[in-house]
Amino acid sequence: MTPESSADHGDVATLLKPLDSGLETALASLHARLIRDALEDNSLEIAYTVVDSPVGKLLLAATAQGMLRVAFELEDHQAVLQLLSDNVSPAILKAPSRLDEAARQLDEYFGGTRHSFDLPLDFRLARGFRLDVLHHLPRIAYGSTESYAHVAQAAGSPKAVRAVGTACATNPLPVIVPCHRVVRSDGSYGGYLGGTDAKRTLLALEAA
Repeated sequence: MTPESSADHGDVATLLKPLDSGLETALASLHARLIRDALEDNSLEIAYTVVDSPVGKLLLAATAQGMLRVAFELEDHQAVLQLLSDNVSPAILKAPSRLDEAARQLDEYFGGTRHSFDLPLDFRLARGFRLDVLHHLPRIAYGSTESYAHVAQAAGSPKAVRAVGTACATNPLPVIVPCHRVVRSDGSYGGYLGGTDAKRTLLALEAA
């Protein structure tokens, strides 16, 4: 490479830096405008954000009706967003301010100062017996657990123990709707959407 070409390359790199910075600012401004316009004309069906937690990054998604989805990293956040777009609405944008209250309550929960959530919930992703199970789960007291068999009975179908397991495994609102409080009759953890380590972490937090 000649000295001239080296100098030219350095000049181009220098010129591109402010362009990259300006593009980033422009994109941020465009995104903010899209959110504002969508809120004003009520075209934003799903708002989402991602927050840090002791069980990894959590995707939070909500509609005007309430919290729609909480997803763990291992579920693949992009895949979850695609499913929401396909099955609920393609009008979906990252709008953290819409999830401020949910994020605040989760922070309080993980900090040990909140024992239950006071958030509107949109249960459109669950139906039938699975929905019956989800309605029961918040009745399991903080720091307590119930067996799959006990939940089946409480949900009105004593023999549907395996169906309770399926309802917990497909819970669209883990942590907020506490399926982690459901364990096997012998006291072992059983499965969990966020993985066994996440379930252990949540139960240990509540037992502290």
